[in-house]
Amino acid sequence: MKYIKTWDIPLRVFHWSLVALFATAIITVKIGGNALEWHVFSGLALLALLIFRILWGFAGGTYAKFSNFVRGPRAILGYVKGKGDKTIGHNPLGGWSVVAMLALLLAQVVTGLFANDDIFTEGPLYSLVDKDTSDYLTYLHTVNQYVLYGLIGLHVTAIIYYRLFKRENLVSAMITGRKQVPASIPDAHASQGGHVILGLVLLAASVGITWFISTHWAG
Repeated sequence: MKYIKTWDIPLRVFHWSLVALFATAIITVKIGGNALEWHVFSGLALLALLIFRILWGFAGGTYAKFSNFVRGPRAILGYVKGKGDKTIGHNPLGGWSVVAMLALLLAQVVTGLFANDDIFTEGPLYSLVDKDTSDYLTYLHTVNQYVLYGLIGLHVTAIIYYRLFKRENLVSAMITGRKQVPASIPDAHASQGGHVILGLVLLAASVGITWFISTHWAG
């Protein structure tokens, strides 16, 4: 076995920032009251991160690109049956779980833009819809959080399974950027691209898009 460069720096920063912001969103909404201001802020920050991740799915390093891990039914079936090749990045099943996670998170932050708590907290785009529509989107926002909890639970379970039964430390790989692979895999398969400067440019663009949506669009 040997270690090979897999996850680029922008992807790793995205991953752990997502974890921190999602935890902040959960904690602040449970506290309620004035903490809801931080809930709204964390939601907007999550939107910027998700926009960045979509862009990075096309411009990032080898294993950050959607084209690398979004696979068809045949690849998924082969992986489930244990007949697929050893994967370096996300496996075919894990790739679709990433897509599902991003889609659900995006749905969560978008519905949050129009949500209200019937007291004093409203999403940045609340004024663009009528009260009934806002209430419905608030309902979806509330229900979707439990779907997200379930998917996160599966994600954590998969990490534990890989650590205990396959001896793969996925957490360490997402911290260091290097994953343990068979020695037979050529070094040329290491992740290419994923430049930090490009990541910063795309992140700045994502923050700008979020700022425009939450201020000018609402106005």
